Amino acid sequence: MSITRSDGRSWDELRPITITPSFQLSADGSALIETGNTKVLCAASVEEQVPPFLKGSGKGWVTAEYDMLPRATSTRSTRDRNSGRINGRSQEIQRLIGRSLRAIIDLGMLGERTIHIDCDVLQADGGTRTAAITGAYVALTQATNDILKTGKIPHSPILSQVAATSIGIIGEQLLLDLCYEEDFNADIDFNVVLNNQGKLIELQGATEAHPFDRKYIAEILSLAFKGSERLFRAQTDALTQ
Repeated sequence: MSITRSDGRSWDELRPITITPSFQLSADGSALIETGNTKVLCAASVEEQVPPFLKGSGKGWVTAEYDMLPRATSTRSTRDRNSGRINGRSQEIQRLIGRSLRAIIDLGMLGERTIHIDCDVLQADGGTRTAAITGAYVALTQATNDILKTGKIPHSPILSQVAATSIGIIGEQLLLDLCYEEDFNADIDFNVVLNNQGKLIELQGATEAHPFDRKYIAEILSLAFKGSERLFRAQTDALTQ
């Protein structure tokens, strides 16, 4: 059975994507990424020191923070600072963003400095974590390019591009790049992080109801790699503006 998507897309089509580089002029690197109605602001800040566990190692560090504005969704959410702790979802997502970025950077080449990536969701309509990873790559690359220009490192520590997208299954129909309504109704939901060299970085997925056949894994990965081609082009276009 073919699913009719609310925005008229085909099952294997991404939402419209726009990446605006250097959105925050004061940041060392920044990008506003818009995927459909989801909008995430990613900003990079370079700090000339590393966490204690890396002092003297010659290696740098990349870390991320993720948050959602109170009215990014249809109902107001409470800011983490008011609850006194980071909520579990935000903590999980920022760890995912950090892991994804560290997978594509040579931390030894970066030297003993830290790059902080802040990802703030301005508007949420599904896929905020995948949009954050895709936009964060642009901000990170801008920041490392600035370090390179100062002569502090001999060449770019970026090893590849990284992007992420979501795959869902409703009934038996695979859908690429879920909006909130699709994500809410999906029987199976996956987030796929990959690089532009055809390699997988992270695969997150679960069923909302019943166990699913392992045959779907190959189909999910194939669809994710197909969709990522457009994400990588959008990143390249943003960095050459």
